[in-house]
Amino acid sequence: MNAAPSSAAIALKSLACRAGDRPLLAIDELVVAEGERIAIVGHNGAGKTTLLRLLSGFMQPAQGTAEVLGRALEGPLPAAALRVLRQEVGQVLQGLHLVARLSALENVLIGSLGRVTGWRSWTRCYPPQEVAQAETSLHAVGLLAHARTRADRLSGGERQKVAIARLLMQRPRLILADEPTAALDPSAAAEVCHLLLKAARQATLITVVHNPDLLPMLAERVIGLKHGRIAFDLPQAKVSDQDLADLYRPEGGTEQLLWQAPSSTPSAIRSVAFR
Repeated sequence: MNAAPSSAAIALKSLACRAGDRPLLAIDELVVAEGERIAIVGHNGAGKTTLLRLLSGFMQPAQGTAEVLGRALEGPLPAAALRVLRQEVGQVLQGLHLVARLSALENVLIGSLGRVTGWRSWTRCYPPQEVAQAETSLHAVGLLAHARTRADRLSGGERQKVAIARLLMQRPRLILADEPTAALDPSAAAEVCHLLLKAARQATLITVVHNPDLLPMLAERVIGLKHGRIAFDLPQAKVSDQDLADLYRPEGGTEQLLWQAPSSTPSAIRSVAFR
């Protein structure tokens, strides 16, 4: 899976990330082609969030090379280049990163800040065409009726939809989603996944997944991380129950019931901590 594609959205080689002396990531090679759908799985502390921070330019590697959307991230990017990268990388995070006191519409309009600059961005006085596009984005996720509702008055599922509408507004080339369905019921989770894929039609999508039932929906390829290293990198259809069980089994111990899997989940991984 790591053969270099004709056009790579992401290329990592001999890469290491550390927090002080503590290793966080150690990746020999990872290449992601433009337009791929990737799921990242692994236990708590496996390096999933560190990888997303690296790809979004919030962390620099301690060694090795990292290219994202054609930009080398080994050293600090100039402010202008970092701004362009942040415009081209959209994120859906567990904490959502919505501004609680702003309306759903105003949160979606934040996705236009790569295009709207100067006094308009400072005063939140957006051009009419951007407001119209934000309303179209909210309509696409079924939330136009809540356009004027404060973000902190929306349900968890509705807030995730606002975050996805913001992606539609941003039009990024790379989308990083960190457990976008965490704390959602199965129906809401399926709807959010559908909308996320819609937002990623013209983008590369990398999703940290905590529920194995969502892998076929979100990914063509699954990367398992364990202790900061790639344990497997396989087409989604070839990921076996045993691959997942091995990934989540504690070192030198037996599987521990930390997550209650749905009844449809293969029995071999029902007792695995899939977080």
